Amino acid sequence: MIYTVTLNPSIDYIVEVEDLTLGGLNRMQRDLKLPGGKGINVSRVLNQLGVRNTATGFLGGFTGRYIGQWLDEEQISSDFVTVAEDTRINIKLKAAEETEINGTGPVIREEEAEALLAKLEALQAGDILVLSGSAPPSLGGSFYSRLIAECKSKKAEFVIDTTGQALKDALAQEPLLVKPNHHELAELFGVSIGSRDEIITYGRRLMESGARYVLVSMAGEGALFISDQGVYYANAPKGQVKNSVGAGDSMIAGFVGTLSLTGDVLEAFRTGVASGSATAFSDDLADRALIGQLKTQIQIEQL
Repeated sequence: MIYTVTLNPSIDYIVEVEDLTLGGLNRMQRDLKLPGGKGINVSRVLNQLGVRNTATGFLGGFTGRYIGQWLDEEQISSDFVTVAEDTRINIKLKAAEETEINGTGPVIREEEAEALLAKLEALQAGDILVLSGSAPPSLGGSFYSRLIAECKSKKAEFVIDTTGQALKDALAQEPLLVKPNHHELAELFGVSIGSRDEIITYGRRLMESGARYVLVSMAGEGALFISDQGVYYANAPKGQVKNSVGAGDSMIAGFVGTLSLTGDVLEAFRTGVASGSATAFSDDLADRALIGQLKTQIQIEQL
């Protein structure tokens, strides 16, 4: 079983205006409300790929109920902790440029945090726990470490998709996969990266620090996969980019879901790149049909 954890989910409220006028009245051309949160995105794409999974984390209030109902309608298994405060709303404002306004998130009480840890007692050896995104400030900086400790105690695998100190702390616990983009990789090491060789150098450092597999997305330049078997490059398929939200989460879903079904890391890499690209080319997240179409465009070469 694959479990996804979203500590700070959201409703993503996407608003499109033709020409944004600050300080004046703006009328929407189109709006869209979607369940947000990196782990939830992973679960939704896993569901498109036919991979069994359970989404968990914290949901609260009318916004949390909206997300729960959406997952039920998509027939995604979920087991969230209900919290006292409302799940946040994030605004994605699309005009000549895209502007994001993200909510802080609810205050998570200690008993609510303990309830989530208790849910992880169901983990078994061979399960995969996907930890994605930021934590609400009230949880402090060490909550991911507590989740990872519970995962390791059950001999389950974990994937970590976050940034900064939380990612650095997780590396020593030997995650199955980390997936920074090239900008996040440079920020993690406090460097400027200007070439593919430099990406490979710092990607290998993530492996040396404990990661088994490293995926580095490079937007329209494709992606790199680094493991003890070698370094591989995949081209980006062609299409019109409509949406940057959730592409990285979709890549994780494609990789982890395919790996869990087949054990083939290169096929997992191919599906991951196709899944990320399919989301980038869609208004919402990737669907199974588009992922399948894009896979035929992706060539993998060993470097």
